[in-house]
Amino acid sequence: MTDNPLLTPSPLPFQLPPFGTLTEQHYRPALDRGMAEQLAEIEAITGNPEAPSFENTLVALERSGELLLRVLAVFDNQTSADSTDGVLELDTEYRPKLAAHSDAIHLDAALFARIDAVHRQREELGLDAESRRLLERRHQGFVRAGAQLPPAEQQRLRELNAELAVAASTFAQQLRDANAAGALLVDSPEQLDGLSEGELAAAAENARELGQDGRYALSLVNFTSQPALAKLTDRELRRQLLEQTLARGLADNGPLAARVAALRAERAALFGHPSHAAYVVAEQTAGSVAAVTGLLGRLVPATVANVEQELARLAAAAEQDGVTDFGPHDVAFYAERVRRTEYQLDTNELRPYHELERVLKDGVFHAAGLVYGVSFTERTDLVGYHADTRVFEVRDADGGPLGLFLADFFARPSKRGGAWMDELVTQSGLLGRPAVVYNNLNITKPAPGRPALLSIDEVRTLFHEFGHALHGLFSDVRYPGLAGTRVPRDFVEFPSQVNEMWLAWPEVRANYARHHETGEPLPAELLERLDAAEGFGQGLRMAEVLAATLLDWAWHTLPAGELVEDVEEFEGRVLEEAGLALPAVPPRYRTGYFSHLFVGDYSAGYYSYLWSEVLDADTVEWFKGNGRSLRESGEVFRRELLARGDSVPAMDAYRAVLGREPRVEPLLVRRGLLPA
Repeated sequence: MTDNPLLTPSPLPFQLPPFGTLTEQHYRPALDRGMAEQLAEIEAITGNPEAPSFENTLVALERSGELLLRVLAVFDNQTSADSTDGVLELDTEYRPKLAAHSDAIHLDAALFARIDAVHRQREELGLDAESRRLLERRHQGFVRAGAQLPPAEQQRLRELNAELAVAASTFAQQLRDANAAGALLVDSPEQLDGLSEGELAAAAENARELGQDGRYALSLVNFTSQPALAKLTDRELRRQLLEQTLARGLADNGPLAARVAALRAERAALFGHPSHAAYVVAEQTAGSVAAVTGLLGRLVPATVANVEQELARLAAAAEQDGVTDFGPHDVAFYAERVRRTEYQLDTNELRPYHELERVLKDGVFHAAGLVYGVSFTERTDLVGYHADTRVFEVRDADGGPLGLFLADFFARPSKRGGAWMDELVTQSGLLGRPAVVYNNLNITKPAPGRPALLSIDEVRTLFHEFGHALHGLFSDVRYPGLAGTRVPRDFVEFPSQVNEMWLAWPEVRANYARHHETGEPLPAELLERLDAAEGFGQGLRMAEVLAATLLDWAWHTLPAGELVEDVEEFEGRVLEEAGLALPAVPPRYRTGYFSHLFVGDYSAGYYSYLWSEVLDADTVEWFKGNGRSLRESGEVFRRELLARGDSVPAMDAYRAVLGREPRVEPLLVRRGLLPA
């Protein structure tokens, strides 16, 4: 296909993919050619008659696969952000092919022999620190991918990887179907009492898109606690919404998840690890299963004590309405009631002050300018991958070009749930490329002509995901394999969580938190009430995340040969044994819709959010009290950590910023587990 725009580097600024000319028909030939070209490049490396060297082996390997990586960046984005039946069929077809392609490279004996030969000479090569790091990481990566396994075990590894690839695609598609089928349909606006006029309009539009004109649809977001649960006055409707949320995906994805966990355990055993978690955590900053288990065990008792106190307050509020059978579908509703009555705070009061455009430009972008000196200009001449996608050029403090940021904020049926960041172009000094990154959120799109008014949680998510974007944009390394967010999984959430701090930074909040109609700032007395209520609900939020983390850890500490037959029983037993069996507070994710684990690469890694929050809370204190100006502090954080990617060990970068080991106490205070 000579007219296939994927087959040649994009001529657009920053090599932005040419979305305006791409069609589904371009993927298959581009994927096929990309794999073939990379295998030919690998063959050229292994067939090189010269002795193995860093340049002719490691650098050549870094340069390989450029076409395939370019295609996959676009294809993977579409499977997640704007999928179609055709794209999903291709995904199912090509996941095992891509897994086999990866195995063909990592299990190539001749290639590993060259890498191993260079690795054995590493002390004599005089490599600079980043090149030495690349050599160490690539050698370790090949070993962890099976390069040193005997042939029979390598063959079994190929089979396991292929089956796991198919399972991930199947899980994603079944969850997509379950989310669509789980949308709660109602016939009249009276049933949706408690929702705002804008939310009613959005529900009507959701129903129309589902072919249910004249009705209203509450579409399911990816996690358990649906936003409408805090607002709907119809208690039975709340019960039905939560039941549909918790049950989605269980029938199909539950057994599939159990199979995936068993396959992962078997794969870990090939490498001599007692569990998949042990295999994964060996390469993380946590270092061991015991370290993670210890952190989780330390958090559970204090969290339960907090939750019990908070639930008692909510149940007492419910009793005033005559509710004597307080249940999980009541928690969010009465938490909102307590905020209104005890803190005089209705979170809906905050929405008019959090209009999306203002939060983005006068909040998120403004904070990045204050801290790092960067600026953003919308490029309406450049086309994104969907009509809702916007493209911004990012410039550094000296005015020089830094990269592109794409923003895709609204939910749609073709987009998976949740929020995430990824790259379309990875920064690399070797290849002369700046980064092109994007954020995806799932904010309900307002009816035409209405503003998108955000909840405080949506504002926080916007800042969070942009922290990932900055991590990618600020990358300043030579080798693409070490760039940006390619850091240990339990470190990658750290910079994004730090970026949440600017949400409440007085100078930043004063700039963006303004009424969307009048421009008036968020009233001081409302801000005082918000700050007073900040600690309320910390136990509930912590319990949701901790329960999901424990489920992940339980699935992936299973030994090889153990297959869970009853997923619901397994979930209940895990939480009971951990001391976190709280019927009123379901996990943030249950197995049937836990795509982080069974589609993405967070398996045995969901603890990362809590582990990274230890680093985050400590770093927030550093920003506030290190004696430097905000701009100076930002420069240190950027130079020593955000720019380094995986070119240095993650905790070395952390220590380069703070000058010491992390302290857990700031997290415990933040979460209400220690007194301030």
